[in-house]
Amino acid sequence: MSTALQRNAVICADLDRTLIYSAAALGTTDPREPLLCVELYQGAPQSFMLHAAGTQLVGLVRHAILVPTTTRTVEQYRRVQVPGLVPDYAICANGGRLLVDGVVDEDWSLHVAQLLTACAPVAEVRAHLEPAPSFVRTVRVAEELFVYAVIEREQLPDAWLSELSGWCAERGWAVSMQGRKVYAVPELLLKSTAAAEVCRRTGAATMLAAGDSLLDKDLLLAADAAIRPRHGELEQSDWCAPTLAVTRASGVQAGAEIVHWFAEQLRVGSATLITL
Repeated sequence: MSTALQRNAVICADLDRTLIYSAAALGTTDPREPLLCVELYQGAPQSFMLHAAGTQLVGLVRHAILVPTTTRTVEQYRRVQVPGLVPDYAICANGGRLLVDGVVDEDWSLHVAQLLTACAPVAEVRAHLEPAPSFVRTVRVAEELFVYAVIEREQLPDAWLSELSGWCAERGWAVSMQGRKVYAVPELLLKSTAAAEVCRRTGAATMLAAGDSLLDKDLLLAADAAIRPRHGELEQSDWCAPTLAVTRASGVQAGAEIVHWFAEQLRVGSATLITL
């Protein structure tokens, strides 16, 4: 990438299992590499990244526009706090909510609502999942846009996920399983659509992206260059693309590798690092 593009680039990065990791998803860690807690939930540490990766991530915002791009709801996203980092833009609810300076852009929300009239309504999908079978702990609607179920994976019947995927596909919805959550999301609710809007508003000529799940696939394909970790749904399907890199490591080490890869794409040296 030309250095002339350094300050004209957008980085759209998924959060969970891409940049940040729960205790269960950390994988192998080196005790010499301290962790940085980036999320508290009900007063308890919830998500982490390597301290060095957090430092480098803060340094990157001098050279590019960092856009957290997540399936989390706005409320869930706001729990994530990397010290020294306050993104100007954030994409939540899989592209359904666009935050500008921390405030939900209502015009974008209305645009998405109109777009999704072409898909089956969220109430129909929720009704299909209820009453929930015994292996489903809870079913929730997120931002009135999509549905997710918290499941007991060890009790999940072999055919249930494929049957749900087929039923949803007939109604213009897609299914993704990430950890203990199964998401049913309208096919037109895409991270890449919101990312394109951020690029349009900022005038950015280049987009970099990272993600680990099927819900990140469209974002990775839309980017000029992208990276995924060596874990998650995309790793399980051995998914690749011409402009896609894959980390060597998995778990939280992959998250640090992704941040380093962004810096390499932008040709950002260690002199930009900030101590947290």
